[in-house]
Parts: sequence; C-alpha cells; structure tokens
Amino acid sequence: MGSNPHRILFFWHSIGNKFLTGLSNMFTNLNLTDMETCYKLFNTKMIQSIHLQEQRFGFEPEVTAKIARIPKVRIYEVGISYYGRTYEEGKKIGWRDGFRAIYCIVKYNLFKRRAYKKAYANISAADFRLDGLQLKPRELTKTI
Repeated sequence: MGSNPHRILFFWHSIGNKFLTGLSNMFTNLNLTDMETCYKLFNTKMIQSIHLQEQRFGFEPEVTAKIARIPKVRIYEVGISYYGRTYEEGKKIGWRDGFRAIYCIVKYNLFKRRAYKKAYANISAADFRLDGLQLKPRELTKTI
C-alpha cells in the first residue's frame, strides 16, 4: 500500500474474502492471497483440458480446485492494483454469492475429487509450458 492513496473497502467483504481464500487454501494445499481475484492467466491447452461448469462467482473456487490437482503444476501470484467499486458503481457480489463460493469450494474439493482424479491422470504440468512469458505487475489493474 505504501504512501499511495487507496480506496477503503467494505469491511465484511474483505473478511468474507479472507475466509473464502483460507477455506480454499485448506482444501487445495495452496497459499494464495486472494482466490477470488478474477484475474487468472492460463496456458490455453491447460484450461481447455478442464471441464468447467460454474458461472458467476463459482468459477474461481472451481478453477482453483481443478488446477491445483494437476500434477506438478506451478502456480504464481503477481501483484495487481485494486480499486474496489461501490454498489452504485456496479459492484454485484452479495452474501448469496459468498455461500455459493463455500458450496463450490466443498463440492470441487471433496465430492468431485475422485471423478477428476482419473481425468487428471493423463495431464501433467510439463504438457503446458509458458515459454517466454513476462508479466509486468504494475500493468495489471483489478476493478471489482
């Protein structure tokens, strides 16, 4: 954060986000700082090899759970700028979306685990290379 001005976020939204990220991290054994970040970069082959079902705010827990199961996958986080919106400015997430995210975290990490174990048996991170990829963190901006 530093000395730059920043927008104050809704307290309960930030607590809910930390809870969802922590719950997801427990199930996936990852150490993400923000599972619901909405900015995700994938190798085309990798993301097309995964059958995705969720829409809206269930996408992040589903894709996080499924990507975390790919053997030897390397996941990186890159810092972004975040400028939160108010509901008047178009923010759409509500408490129902938080419960849906909890449902998706449990669904895709516990109940769908066996079904996807076979599907990911033939997939390896070595199949998906991002040669020459350069990310410039300051060029990414997140607005929710």
